[in-house]
Amino acid sequence: MAETTPARVAPENRETWTGNTGFILAAIGSAVGLGNIWRFPGVAYESGGGAFLIPYLVALLTAGIPILFLDYAIGHRYRGAAPLAYRRMKKKAEALGWFQIMLSFIISVYYAAVIAWALSYFVFAFDLRWGEDTAGFFVGEYLQVSDPGVSTTIVSSVAIPLAVVWIAVLVVLALGVAKGVEKVNVIGIPLLGIAFAGLVIRALTLPGAMDGLNAFFTPDWGALLDLDVWIAAYSQIFFSLSIAFGIMVTYASYQRRKANMTSSGLVVAFANSSFELLAGIGVFATLGFLAFRQSVQIDELEGLTGPILSFVTFPAVISEMPGGNIFGAVFFASLVIAGFTSLISILLGVAATVQEKFGLSWRVSAISVSAVCALISFSLFSTTSGLLALDTVDQFANNVGIVLSAIVMSVLVVWVFRRGQLLRSHLNAVSTFHLGNWWLALVGIVAPVFLVIMLVQKLITLVSEGYEGLPGWYVGIFGWGTLAFALVMSAILTALPWKDRDDSAFRPWPELEEENR
Repeated sequence: MAETTPARVAPENRETWTGNTGFILAAIGSAVGLGNIWRFPGVAYESGGGAFLIPYLVALLTAGIPILFLDYAIGHRYRGAAPLAYRRMKKKAEALGWFQIMLSFIISVYYAAVIAWALSYFVFAFDLRWGEDTAGFFVGEYLQVSDPGVSTTIVSSVAIPLAVVWIAVLVVLALGVAKGVEKVNVIGIPLLGIAFAGLVIRALTLPGAMDGLNAFFTPDWGALLDLDVWIAAYSQIFFSLSIAFGIMVTYASYQRRKANMTSSGLVVAFANSSFELLAGIGVFATLGFLAFRQSVQIDELEGLTGPILSFVTFPAVISEMPGGNIFGAVFFASLVIAGFTSLISILLGVAATVQEKFGLSWRVSAISVSAVCALISFSLFSTTSGLLALDTVDQFANNVGIVLSAIVMSVLVVWVFRRGQLLRSHLNAVSTFHLGNWWLALVGIVAPVFLVIMLVQKLITLVSEGYEGLPGWYVGIFGWGTLAFALVMSAILTALPWKDRDDSAFRPWPELEEENR
């Protein structure tokens, strides 16, 4: 049974979750985000349909869960956000923690803009304001997309909901871990589950829904021989679990000393995958209805993944169905909840790091981080060039930055610093589900191998083909420049001294023989 006592201060003056249930819901809130709804269904459909579930499950068991456990072990043992936790593990590793936090910082400033879009469309759904030309409305009347460039023209229809999002973020973060972040997830995640389950049930009653499900689940066994399908599976698992960019390290650091870490991780991982499967069923049942109304096959529809699915294809479906305005309002409300809980988790790591590094109070740190992120978010992503900038930054931060972070983390922890056995012992000492040496093999060999393949393939494509036909200078600034910014800032922040922090008295718990080897 989960603990229900109020939040308390840990021996090192660190706030904790009120209980295991609060931690699990917060971790699920971080993992279940926009990508679960708009990325997984399309990736599965394009990668073998029902057959894709095999490499997906393999990827979950061999990379997703093992690296999630690695994040948990580092955060829980060393009691800090990524830079402090890595520093306590090995002083030279602090820079990796800062690189992860800088990726979180970058992702947060554009992720908020997508939540603002969903908030706008929640309002638009009541009167189906997007009309018949949903694509024209999204990129034209709503976002007012301009040619590639750096625009300073603010789009008020984006800026206003974006302001609402950042005000909500500031309030939640300022309230702290238990009263703010945990409460949002305790309310939001059950609400999201109920709302999305209702959407799926409604979608399954629509004409053509079964055709959509047949398209989604019909297996293409030949796809299992395609390396790209396996890479897609590892990519999907990896990005949907919020691993290797500091989030879960920070979340685990707020867990109580005696906490069942591995069992919690299994619940989070399988809850995330279950939601993705539910999203796939709902999305393709709905797409089956759209294909039925347009008298076409599923594969003739456009926009089966990404923002186009949510803000172009789905509005077209909503306009076609009876009671579409209610369906649309619930769908976009679900996007807002899923996105907001993930955004809060991303920023929690950033705020915690600033607090620890510079010796600030939690509230000052939360307000400072929210204000800086909001300013950048408005400057870049509420303008007429916001969509292109967002898409480019996202591609490089996620598909290059986070993969690179995971590779370096696995290699350093297991092979360079030799902390793998220690972290395995830590998890076994506090958890009921014990890890064997197989976990070290997965974290130190299997996961890095697949991640290196993913990274090399992506880099070859980006270098040889560019990105989406955008000018080289534009990709240089918003793509490669994003990675350069993260690396440079990581070096600068690592070099800065820690304010009023003496870790000489810090002792990891429980004491393990491997610590000083």
